[in-house]
Amino acid sequence: MPPIVAIDGPAGAGKSTVARELARRLGFTIVDTGAIYRAVALAARRGGIDWEDDAGLAALLDGREFRLSFADDTRVLLQGDDVTDAIRTPEITRGASVVSARAVVRKKLLGLQRELGRRARRGAVLEGRDIGTVVFPDADVKFFLTASDQARAARRQSELQEKGLSVAVAEVLADQRRRDKDDTERAIAPLKPAPDAVVVDTTDMDLGQVVEECLRIARERLKSANAGKTTDRE
Repeated sequence: MPPIVAIDGPAGAGKSTVARELARRLGFTIVDTGAIYRAVALAARRGGIDWEDDAGLAALLDGREFRLSFADDTRVLLQGDDVTDAIRTPEITRGASVVSARAVVRKKLLGLQRELGRRARRGAVLEGRDIGTVVFPDADVKFFLTASDQARAARRQSELQEKGLSVAVAEVLADQRRRDKDDTERAIAPLKPAPDAVVVDTTDMDLGQVVEECLRIARERLKSANAGKTTDRE
């Protein structure tokens, strides 16, 4: 299996940006599992399926209406339609949190996430909520990124403003706290650091500092893991 780097953490901790840059620096493929759940929420909304309708969601994921692909590691395509921006709206963000808690959705997408990681020839960086605990519990490197509530909300507000959406930081913070509660308290694959994950608090760090710290740790652990595999073969 190719080397796997798992990055978990709550919304606004910087996972997506750090994962993408880390993958670029390592020469690995990026797999944004959060985008997969967002795409499910969007496909369900477009198909008139309630986000808590397990039977409807199962049928959606089994049917032709859900054909997901990625272009250039950055663009998300649903039925060939570029939905990269559509899956990042506040409404679909809430929907992603709802569908990700449904057992039927997690079960059906688990295989897809693992396939995307294993398909990467040189290695993969996967980011989400349960990569290091459920999807790839044997990942070579595991990170859990976090930050203060206020820092995460401010980052999210800036992202929305860049997309032309004006949302008060208080509203972003309230929505974020609801998502944190849902993600950490759900019965299936709750958000939590893996026991062997490196926890990185990004509150007072800029992107460059976070990337450099994660890159240093990743290289050390990947080198150690590769050395161990070589020894095992001998």
